[in-house]
Amino acid sequence: MGTNLVSSKVCSLSYCSTRKVAATINAPKIQVTKISTPRLPTRSLVAELDYLNNYVSATATTHVKDPYYSNINTDSSTTPSTSTLNSMEVIKLHLIMEIVADRLEMHRNIGVQRDNWNHLLLTSVNMITLSGATMVGLAAISSSGAPLVALKVSSTILYMVATGLLVIMNKIQPSQLAEEQRNAARLFKQLRGELRTRLAIGNPTENDVDEAMGKLLALDRAYPLPLLGSMIEKFPQTVEPAVCWPKQKQKCLRKEELGGKLKGKNGWDARLEEEMKKIVMILKKKDMEDYLRLSKKVLNLNKVLAIFGPLLTGLAALGSGFLSSVNASWPVMFGVIGGALASVVNTLQHGGQVGMVFELYRATLGFFKLMEENIELNINEQDHDKRENGELFEITIALQLGRSLSELRQLAALFSSSGEDNDYEEFASKLF
Repeated sequence: MGTNLVSSKVCSLSYCSTRKVAATINAPKIQVTKISTPRLPTRSLVAELDYLNNYVSATATTHVKDPYYSNINTDSSTTPSTSTLNSMEVIKLHLIMEIVADRLEMHRNIGVQRDNWNHLLLTSVNMITLSGATMVGLAAISSSGAPLVALKVSSTILYMVATGLLVIMNKIQPSQLAEEQRNAARLFKQLRGELRTRLAIGNPTENDVDEAMGKLLALDRAYPLPLLGSMIEKFPQTVEPAVCWPKQKQKCLRKEELGGKLKGKNGWDARLEEEMKKIVMILKKKDMEDYLRLSKKVLNLNKVLAIFGPLLTGLAALGSGFLSSVNASWPVMFGVIGGALASVVNTLQHGGQVGMVFELYRATLGFFKLMEENIELNINEQDHDKRENGELFEITIALQLGRSLSELRQLAALFSSSGEDNDYEEFASKLF
């Protein structure tokens, strides 16, 4: 029994020790590890928004790898890449467009200034002339002495000043100068729009840069800013259209610019070629011929008025100078009637802006001349791929003439049915 008691105690002690060892071994160990916080992206907020909205930023072309998006595979075929040469051409076009915008503002400001010249000089000369005529009339009814001499000298001086101002006005034609600047501003604005369209289409070439520079320099030559030395002749011997474009070069839109939708022979067919030939014939026989005739009439009228205005004020000054010096009535008649008629002639010429009308007709002739050259340039080109796209070209011509496509085609058809004789009455343009 003692043996059993000892063995039972030994077993209980061994069991308890086993439980202690097991408890010691199986106790869970709490390991303190370093807590890692998520790293904030190094990209700026603008770059993140650009990426999320699928915009291609300028930094996308650099070779710096961003670890934040290193696991994203980009397809190089879908990312637009811009070559160094192409980027330089874009920069050149932007530079030219800035210069064009500056020219536009200059011509606008100078146009307003020269229009003010016309109004101010017209008012001043008329007031001077009428004041001189009034003084001659007062001198004729006044007694001899200091009042007569004062009126006589004053009227003579006023008439001489009016004669000098009229000579200057007739030489520079302020109304015509203002119209030139308005035309220049419109054409520079048109050139700026063409450059914006060229940049919006994308992929400009060196030919586009050369063409833009040529148009800019041609406009500078056609509409000079200074008056002395380079002013356009206001009384030419022969009437010529206003040429404000460089030598015409053939330009053809590339397939990628039209989305690859070139039909047939670049949009041209026999029907369209024949239609364009008819339009050129109508422009020559009707529109250009009519405006050339009107330009000559306005130019001759302007020449006559430019001669008679200073002539009348000169005669009035002569009559005022001989006032009370001869026993005759012709000095008074010359002084009063000459001054009144000079005011009327001056008002007709500069108030009616005859020079502006002549410049308007001359610019319209230039517009038709440019259209004629564009059509003939495309028709005479044998390679259809080197022409402008026929569909776009037809739309352009129709809109420039103020017509729809159906009206343009009907115009060509009516001209063909009339036998192409001089009895055809309709003009090509509905705008002028």
